[in-house]
Amino acid sequence: MIRVRSRDLEGAEVSWFAPICNGDTDFLGEMPDQYRSNWDNASEILLTADKLGYRNILCPSSYQVGQDTMTFVSAVAPLTQNINLLAAVRCGEIHPPMLARAIATLDHILKGRLTINIISSNLPGTQMDSASRYQRSREVIEILKQAWTQDEIKFEGQYYNIQLPSAPVKPYQQNGGPLLYFGGYSPPGVDLCAEHCDVYLMWPETEDKIQGLMKNMSEKAAAYKREVDFGLRVHMIVRETEKEAKDYAKHLMSKLDADIGKEIRERALDAKSYGVSRQADMRNQSDNDGFVEPNLWTGIGRARSGCGAAIVGNPEQVLEKLHRYMKMGIRSFIFSGYPHLEECKLFAEHVLPHIKTISLPEELGRIPKNTPGTPLGIGKRK
Repeated sequence: MIRVRSRDLEGAEVSWFAPICNGDTDFLGEMPDQYRSNWDNASEILLTADKLGYRNILCPSSYQVGQDTMTFVSAVAPLTQNINLLAAVRCGEIHPPMLARAIATLDHILKGRLTINIISSNLPGTQMDSASRYQRSREVIEILKQAWTQDEIKFEGQYYNIQLPSAPVKPYQQNGGPLLYFGGYSPPGVDLCAEHCDVYLMWPETEDKIQGLMKNMSEKAAAYKREVDFGLRVHMIVRETEKEAKDYAKHLMSKLDADIGKEIRERALDAKSYGVSRQADMRNQSDNDGFVEPNLWTGIGRARSGCGAAIVGNPEQVLEKLHRYMKMGIRSFIFSGYPHLEECKLFAEHVLPHIKTISLPEELGRIPKNTPGTPLGIGKRK
């Protein structure tokens, strides 16, 4: 049985994507200079999404390319008005008490509009087995939560042994601090999310397989007497007609060299992960045009690692597909497209006005109602 924490909520959190780690282009397999990761392009996309009514935006993390996530988020935060920021954090990169302080600082800058994407991949130049990586992430999360909710950090684990006062690291958000979003498919990763995280992010697959992932996570979370929310990270191609959308999908692939696509897929740090292998299996099951089920196109995965499929169709088809996901229990969507700015505008024009959008931190009571920001470290949490 699928159990969704926010099952009684109407609507969904609709998010976009800030390409701070490259990944923006007119044609898959190419990287024009104007799209290489830079402040001007990435911040314009983020601020446009803010103005158009998106409720959150993923700011990813990669050592190999692009900009530093926390620095980027800190710089753009004061420029935003309404949108939440989903900052990706690679567990182990920053000493946990200092990470807790940095996140709390950002949370006050954003007046509670901060969410965190927990990443457990290998750090650059290191190699750890899956169970060890997730154990390190578990310890980081437990230290963060102690820092945000208690007067003292008292932790002894496999990777960290810490005892020190937690002030001044109390975040703006109440009831536990920023929401933790997590994506992972291996048993240790699923268990980590079930025990500690708030939103389980999935990559696109056929609807029956997504339901299987949600059922498994629900059962794991129930063992910890918890429930989680579910999110879907997927690309988007929406046009006025289905033919135009499918033609644009072909246009994106029209300059892709197969060897270049293979090199792009294999150079990513997560190239050999179980989640990536599931994306490859989905591509192998698709038809000659790359569709694995109606309106779900797998062609994008030929030129990138990670999320490898797009919803493709006219506005009515796209909306119907999203409503099916929402009926299944998905409460958060993270969309992207190529180029990101243009597709952000097209989705906002054709589909976004027809979705009731929500902010999960607000709906789950993390952001104080009508309460101005308070200085860091002043007063105890109530």
